[in-house]
Amino acid sequence: MTRIAIAITLALASPCLAADVKTLSIGARAPDFRLPGVDGKTYTLADFAQAKVLVVIFTCNHCPTAQAYEGRVARLAADYKSKGVAVVAISPNNPRAVRLDELGYTDLGDSFDDMKIRARDHHFEYPYLYDGEAQTVARAYGVMATPHLYVFDADRSLRYVGRFDDGEVKPVKSHDATAAIDAILAGKSVPHPTTRVFGCSTKWAEKEADAIRSLEKWNAEPVAIEPLDSAGVAKLARNEGDKLLLVNLWATWCGPCTVELPELVTINRMYRGRKFRMATISLDDLSKKADAVDVLRKNHVSCTNYILSFDDRDAFADALDQEWPGPVPYTMLVAPGGKVIYRKTGQIDPLELKRAIVGYLGRTYK
Repeated sequence: MTRIAIAITLALASPCLAADVKTLSIGARAPDFRLPGVDGKTYTLADFAQAKVLVVIFTCNHCPTAQAYEGRVARLAADYKSKGVAVVAISPNNPRAVRLDELGYTDLGDSFDDMKIRARDHHFEYPYLYDGEAQTVARAYGVMATPHLYVFDADRSLRYVGRFDDGEVKPVKSHDATAAIDAILAGKSVPHPTTRVFGCSTKWAEKEADAIRSLEKWNAEPVAIEPLDSAGVAKLARNEGDKLLLVNLWATWCGPCTVELPELVTINRMYRGRKFRMATISLDDLSKKADAVDVLRKNHVSCTNYILSFDDRDAFADALDQEWPGPVPYTMLVAPGGKVIYRKTGQIDPLELKRAIVGYLGRTYK
């Protein structure tokens, strides 16, 4: 049985179907959990027993809406800690169920290792837990999207469930989560116990089959290469369109060049749905065009691919980027209008390059 057939079979048999998930009702008790945290500890509901209010927020790395709320979650945790409020974040997503084209606003996926990087780099001061494998906790709470917020009182009775607020990337008019917390601390009724959630849908395990199908579809895209003359190089360097341009210089005789091609393909698939495009330039002799095409096809490099049609390397370097020292691989990001905002001689650091891309394109819908 093929991998995709196995995935589809598991999906059909899985109890973790979105249609089966029901969000907790107001007044429900907080379901217990036992989950690993990015800090190396294992957490259960009992670890927060002393909190007057417990905020459980289901969130993730990749979702632009979740990223838009990271700062607000951090402020909530800091501002309310002295008032006896505990905040715990849980990622409900199966990382294998996230398609590459759903990662266009992030530099990190939803794996446990990537969660550790996000928490470290963004200085999370609250537990960040992983439920991406079994997803039993996400099912028990009925997580519909990321972010999805649950606020429990001292008896761990659900008093509020829904969005953090109504703003995302717009001015906030309704501070739903903090209003609920303030009401509970004051011994009052929560003014609006339930609100709609918005964000990225929970990536249940059965969606892995779709992620696999998307890879097979992309791998079947045609791969071609075309000659590039000096005028074409100059035009490429000007980047006259409105898209961020990634340019990779490579050659078939360069081991590191061919090793990094799969990473570049992944990056192209992540961001090409936004204002982003990728081009490769082979520095092989034009007579080796067939060999270059063969390597590109084996690696499914279906972006715009060029091979130089002239052999004046100094003229090529001067036209493309005068700061290129000459070795390959060489990778650069060119903003619209021709300004180079990133350069890398040698093999790329994929995370570094992704950060440069989303740093320019943005991490949220704003």
